[in-house]
Amino acid sequence: MTARAIIIAAPMVRALIDGRKTQTRRLVGGVPDMPPANCHPSHKAKHAAPYLDAYYGEPKTPSNPRGMGRNWHWWQVDDRPGPTAFRLPYATGDRLYVLEAFQGHSAYEAHGYKPSDWGNKPIWYCADGEPDPLYSASSRKRPSIHMPRWASRLTLTVTEVRVQRLQDISEADAVAEGCLMDPEPCDDGSHFPAEIAHERGGDIGWDCARDWFADLWNTIYGPEAWDVNPWVVAISFTVAHGNIDGLTS
Repeated sequence: MTARAIIIAAPMVRALIDGRKTQTRRLVGGVPDMPPANCHPSHKAKHAAPYLDAYYGEPKTPSNPRGMGRNWHWWQVDDRPGPTAFRLPYATGDRLYVLEAFQGHSAYEAHGYKPSDWGNKPIWYCADGEPDPLYSASSRKRPSIHMPRWASRLTLTVTEVRVQRLQDISEADAVAEGCLMDPEPCDDGSHFPAEIAHERGGDIGWDCARDWFADLWNTIYGPEAWDVNPWVVAISFTVAHGNIDGLTS
């Protein structure tokens, strides 16, 4: 099992806390072109085309029941693995501790105190809204990359890893990415994600969660990012509150 950091933006941290977000997608490079379909003469074709999957050669555990590894291949139509093509940093059973934007109290700013050193909460999580004056008057907002490991309050346990083209995301997957659909339609008849529509004045909506996700992706990676349709790793997970591994460094 690997424990590693993962950066999550404030609106998506709220989705994690609210129980709406159980997937995330990250860009992945080094995926080779799909090979032509080939079936061994003594085998029977089981698939219509070669497919991407991990090599299942790791010890089987309750959190990784199939022994999924980090090496990925194109597999042939008769389930023969090709040469190892690329390696992913994620595998089933991994734990990912969430880094998010924060502000420190003056005591944190001066000494970098940990909770065990100071009776009060030494930091304010930006995803929780505007901080009270105790924080805002004595510190500045810090990006998630600077969050100390002990301050992580959410831990994700990876339950599934898939490699796919970005636009292969399904409607159900887009909802699992954290889309909050408003039950009441807006002026154009669409059921839009409430928290984003409010930022836009409430006059623009999306017909489905996939449209919302495409727009969100473009706001992160650039206006043409969705159309490029890159390879991504789709990570499914469960969410635990607190630093369940006791990580302090």
